[in-house]
Amino acid sequence: MPRGKQNEKYTVEFKKQVIETMQEEHLGYRETAERFHIRHKRVQDWERIYLTEGPEGFSVERRGRGSKGRPKQLPKEVEEDLLAEVQRLRAENEYLKNLQALVLEEERRQRRKRR
Repeated sequence: MPRGKQNEKYTVEFKKQVIETMQEEHLGYRETAERFHIRHKRVQDWERIYLTEGPEGFSVERRGRGSKGRPKQLPKEVEEDLLAEVQRLRAENEYLKNLQALVLEEERRQRRKRR
């Protein structure tokens, strides 16, 4: 069986065409792989993605190591709570800066009076 090129990147349209052809013509993984000259494991993976995420799942880059960073999207309630907390802390910080400026100004006045 001819094999596809190693590490070849297939288009979203091609992946969609492969899976839809397989479903419409009731083909197995191996038959589909032979028809499109790709590995049957790749067809299995694409079908899983298609069934779980739909055709738009093909546009997600899956190569390389996964990200261990923070989640891409926070729940709306959590995001609103965090924004409110940031606003509160900014206001508190501004208040403390103004208070410090007033205290320093009062100390300067006291020193001037002593002279």
